[in-house]
Amino acid sequence: MSRKAAISQVALGALLISFSAPFVGLAEVSPSTSAFYRMAFGAIGLLLLMLAVPGWRRNFSLNIWQGWPASLLIAVFFALDLWLWHRSIHWIGPGLATLLANFQVFAMTLAGLLLFAERPGWRFMTGLVLALSGLWLLIVQQWPGLDSQQRWGVIFGLLTALAYTGYMLSLRHAQSGSAKLSGVLRLFQVSLCTALLLVFLNLLEGHSFVIPDQRTLWLLIAYGVLCQVLGWLLITHGLPGIAAGLAGLLLLLQPTLSVTWDMLFFDLELNNWQWFGLLLALTGIYFGSLRGFRRKST
Repeated sequence: MSRKAAISQVALGALLISFSAPFVGLAEVSPSTSAFYRMAFGAIGLLLLMLAVPGWRRNFSLNIWQGWPASLLIAVFFALDLWLWHRSIHWIGPGLATLLANFQVFAMTLAGLLLFAERPGWRFMTGLVLALSGLWLLIVQQWPGLDSQQRWGVIFGLLTALAYTGYMLSLRHAQSGSAKLSGVLRLFQVSLCTALLLVFLNLLEGHSFVIPDQRTLWLLIAYGVLCQVLGWLLITHGLPGIAAGLAGLLLLLQPTLSVTWDMLFFDLELNNWQWFGLLLALTGIYFGSLRGFRRKST
């Protein structure tokens, strides 16, 4: 695959995923219900895709019964991620909720330090300072004026970053070594397991699975197919073909566009200091994604 094609795939994938939060905000269902339908429609889409592509169909028939315990563990973290993030979206809006979730680049680096004896370089420290400064200007200085629901939205957004870190670490562990599955089969297993976990959570909360109107149905189908299936497959396929720095920049399209959609569809308004804070946070997240680990000497 050419570099130009890889760039196009990652950029298009980031564009598709940027609609995730607006789909959640516009759908007339509870946060847990929209999370369930994302994973359910995503799993159906992935299954149909694997059955339609000859190479994927053969891999599916040979390996479908493998890897389920690891996929279930990954799904636990992903279900928690969606449960937290969807509530953050409802309470503080798609843009800020997505921005806070992208602080996972720093949580991933700290996990590398604690679990794998990896030391972050100067890019990580620079990014952390910039991102925290941006967070202060965007949210913390506004804290006294926020109501309790908005404050919980901020907290849940940051907790989403931690849950997503657990998801990424468990996925990385499952996909390392000789027992790893193909990316599309693993994504199908995780999507199905996550959907089943969200059924339990939704029933526990007493929410309905009823989709109230055709508009919400199409929003949820688009959420599952465009974001869970096509977006992630494009990014996963395109990332190996481009350098890390460019990949980090392209993936930054997702939180940036999420803020844009928040302004267009949900009337998000930022003052001048908050705009500056948003720029600092996005720049910090970019630097954080280029952390450049160095392993400690022993």
